[in-house]
Amino acid sequence: MTATLCRAEERFAALAEEWEALRARNRSATPFQSHAWLWSWWRSYGRRGRLRVVLVRENGRLVAAAPLMLVHRPLPALVTLGGSISDYQDVLLDDSCPRAAGALARALHSASRSAVLDLREVRPGGAAERLYAAWPGVSRCLADSSCLELPGIPMEEMLRRLAPASAKRTRRKVRRIAELGVEAHDVTGERVADAVRTMLRLHERQWRGRGVTPEHLRSRFGAHLVRATTALVACGDAAVTEYRIGGRVAACDVAFTSRDLVCGYLYGADPALREQRVDIATMLLQHDAHYAAASGRGTLSMLRGTEPYKLRWRPVTAVNRRYLLARRELAPALGLLAGQAAARELAAGLLRRRPLGAVVRALPGRAFRGLRTRQ
Repeated sequence: MTATLCRAEERFAALAEEWEALRARNRSATPFQSHAWLWSWWRSYGRRGRLRVVLVRENGRLVAAAPLMLVHRPLPALVTLGGSISDYQDVLLDDSCPRAAGALARALHSASRSAVLDLREVRPGGAAERLYAAWPGVSRCLADSSCLELPGIPMEEMLRRLAPASAKRTRRKVRRIAELGVEAHDVTGERVADAVRTMLRLHERQWRGRGVTPEHLRSRFGAHLVRATTALVACGDAAVTEYRIGGRVAACDVAFTSRDLVCGYLYGADPALREQRVDIATMLLQHDAHYAAASGRGTLSMLRGTEPYKLRWRPVTAVNRRYLLARRELAPALGLLAGQAAARELAAGLLRRRPLGAVVRALPGRAFRGLRTRQ
């Protein structure tokens, strides 16, 4: 096996065909690991000179890849491309090549030198689990964001999972959607780009004055989402749906799909829908549930966040993982990053239940708890 480090943007751009062939041989991969998503993200968010893509080939065939970039704050680290706008991050490993994980671990161990590998938002069962198991230095596995998941079943079966009173209320909402004549239309081909732009405009209107995620309003995000979604729809890894009333686009959403997964990524809706007593979450879920069931995909993910409108559907919580990997001499740096993560965890949870002094005293022990060293 041979390993190479790709630092040139044009070389990364040229990897599309073999990258996608590798992704097809990695069952746990999602569209967030696609070349279309990562290359588009780099064009919007990457910084010149920071690209670090580690590639492993066996007899010329790509069997492992780690799409990374170098950051310097708070400590030197190699982080996965995709950043905070990607709900799932991961490396790629050829499932048919048992030696791929070990080869990638050795290549990353050599390439990391003075930086900690920080792999965020790895979905349970992701390829990074195998990388973590093969890592020759120090490592730490932490909990990351929580994602809520439902089974990929039709809406009527979804309603049977709810308490009778909740199911009755939801059926009224479904009837209201039908009474208004809401029609769902799949968008394909040349219309995808304009549909995504419309969705972003509706998203801004929907959340105006209500705490919208600032990044969703920035031009770099819009340019990225238009580029990436257009490419992903073309290859069957995304679906764009317009919800029309009397021919007018009242809402639009973008969903990503992989072998056994449908992910509702982002939507925008005309504020007038709420005035018409339309439950937007129910409207979107009804369509996505039908799509998941009809296509045989077993999981419908509502992605990150545990908002009340998601919890009422009685989802299962799937906790993403964060893998910190480093050479043995960088154990203190790894411990500091783990300590920062522990501080955020405590601030989010324990601070509401314990005095501030007790929380602060608990931090030092949490920084190195669970640190694993491969001898």
